[in-house]
Amino acid sequence: MIITYKEPDNPEYREFLANLSRYSEAPFYYRQESSLMNALSASFHDSVLLYAHAVNETRANGYSMKNASAVTSYMRNKSFYGASGFVKIDDNGDRENDFSLWDMYEPHGTFQIVYNYNGTLRKIVPLPGREIEWPGNRIPRDVPPCGFDHSDPKCKKSSFTILEILSIVICFILLNITVSSIFIYRKLRLEKELAAELWRIRWEDIHTSNLEKNLRRAGSKLTLSLRGSNYGSLLTTEGQFQIYAKTAYYKGNIIAVKHINRKRIELTRKVLFELKHMRDVQNEHLTRFVGSCIDPPNICILTEYCPRGSLQDILENESITLDWMFRYSLINDIVKGMLFLHNSVIVTHGNLKSSNCVVDSRFVLKITDYGLASFRCSPDSEDIHAYFAKKLWTSPELLRMETPPPQGTQKGDVYSFGIILQEVALRNGVFYVDNADYSPKEIIERVRSREKPIFRPCTNLYCHIQELGQLMQRCWAEDPFERPEFNQIKVQLRKFNRESSTNILDNLLSRMEQYANNLEELVEDRTQAYLEEKRKAEALLYQILPHSVAEQLKRGETVQAEAFDSVTIYFSDIVGFTALSAESTPMQVVTLLNDLYTCFDAIIDNFDVYKIHVSTATHCVLEEFNCFVLELRGDVEMKGKGKVRTYWLQGECASITHG
Repeated sequence: MIITYKEPDNPEYREFLANLSRYSEAPFYYRQESSLMNALSASFHDSVLLYAHAVNETRANGYSMKNASAVTSYMRNKSFYGASGFVKIDDNGDRENDFSLWDMYEPHGTFQIVYNYNGTLRKIVPLPGREIEWPGNRIPRDVPPCGFDHSDPKCKKSSFTILEILSIVICFILLNITVSSIFIYRKLRLEKELAAELWRIRWEDIHTSNLEKNLRRAGSKLTLSLRGSNYGSLLTTEGQFQIYAKTAYYKGNIIAVKHINRKRIELTRKVLFELKHMRDVQNEHLTRFVGSCIDPPNICILTEYCPRGSLQDILENESITLDWMFRYSLINDIVKGMLFLHNSVIVTHGNLKSSNCVVDSRFVLKITDYGLASFRCSPDSEDIHAYFAKKLWTSPELLRMETPPPQGTQKGDVYSFGIILQEVALRNGVFYVDNADYSPKEIIERVRSREKPIFRPCTNLYCHIQELGQLMQRCWAEDPFERPEFNQIKVQLRKFNRESSTNILDNLLSRMEQYANNLEELVEDRTQAYLEEKRKAEALLYQILPHSVAEQLKRGETVQAEAFDSVTIYFSDIVGFTALSAESTPMQVVTLLNDLYTCFDAIIDNFDVYKIHVSTATHCVLEEFNCFVLELRGDVEMKGKGKVRTYWLQGECASITHG
């Protein structure tokens, strides 16, 4: 039901509506429709009319129209006819309005007037043939049966009946039995899962992969070592070659193998829970835990293998172009993975760094080396350089602890993320500082020392936006409580990275397209280099060997000796070359020989001729024919060759006839 003002039906009101419709035309061009707003417009008209009557009476009685109290007093107890009909104002200055009660007519779903209230007569007037349709055809009570606050004494019971008490006790017992049964069932199922050791993998079921050998043989020099950095590779002593993830095959699938430098693993209840949690945690931005082998001495952790390598590999590979959309995508993957990890039963990572962020075949970044704090230990053979290099991502409060917790802290993970953020933004290596070349040990000592201002990597604003630099500084703040949570980091990244709103498919296609473009550019560069080297090799081959021999070698064929029925051998010598050389400067001798050989080469290129430079070789060739008369000339001092045995060509044997 709806209570509204009653629309007047007097002639003055209809005339007012006609004038209102006419006035709403030019220049307003407003289309006036029939509604209760028209009645309100008439009331506004009558209020102005009431004010005019009050002003006239005020002036007629000798008062100034500026006297508000006098004008107001003449508005009370006033009656007149206006556009809205009969208007009556009471002692309080309020109009005695007429109202209408509208009720919904259910068959049509429309409202219709069922009662009118006359404010002047204070009387309700029903409309003939119309009634209020009450729910259930009954008028609701004014007061609920037990009162509004259930305080009616008739509704209060003095005590519970025996049946009610018995029902309550039975329900309570059944509830306790149900809760206890659920708790016992879950406890038994947990113990069964712990005893089943579903994570255990035998060493005999793991087959060594040749991929690791091939990658080690190929190697990849890090760009840091090419720049002459003191800490080069963060994983090796020499700082020249990166160590790739060890791989193997398990049930036909390639997996990543992380060997643990421990003699044995004691399966305590804590360790069993850690292994169970690793199996339970599943997320697209965390590497899947395959299992663990605890057969001494082959103690290792088996996880999902990501063929694209680590984030460190991608950042230090200068042949891969990373636009900011790709970088933000990788950063968001880290944030999503860490946000899930912090909200899971594992709680923290403790060893977050760029080498522990790997990229799978779909270019999705995944976080690895999380959980299993009981398995973590420092290798015995680790040198000082590698030890401090692995600490570059560690927060200062953990560096100052004598025995930091192996699982780390959530605030420490945020600090590590800030260091990775700087790696991705600048692509100059971990903990890059402008115009400085610190060793890892020097960096760790300065971070740990609480110096003022705090020692942190640089934030080059020319490489990224200002908001990203501010986020880095918040993440590596000295006070852990000032560092943001990963859910806050996710919101901030979304604010200044509008492109992250694209769907997953578009993001994946963009990553694959950029990676394909990088591969095309790399293949084109390598192809051009190959063609250039091939051209140089062919030019050198043509200079050393005859064209026919060189062409056969290029085709991979065996060089066949050529037989000729008739050949002409031309022998030439520079007469007096020794005396000429003695009178010339070295440069003049070189110029003479160069011009001479160039002239010969230019001539023989036009004919099927083979040039022999050495006199001894010439003698051997002529002797093979057995048709020339040779006379020993003696040893002659040759420029650049020393003493060379030479011969005189006397002529041709008369018994040989050429065709």
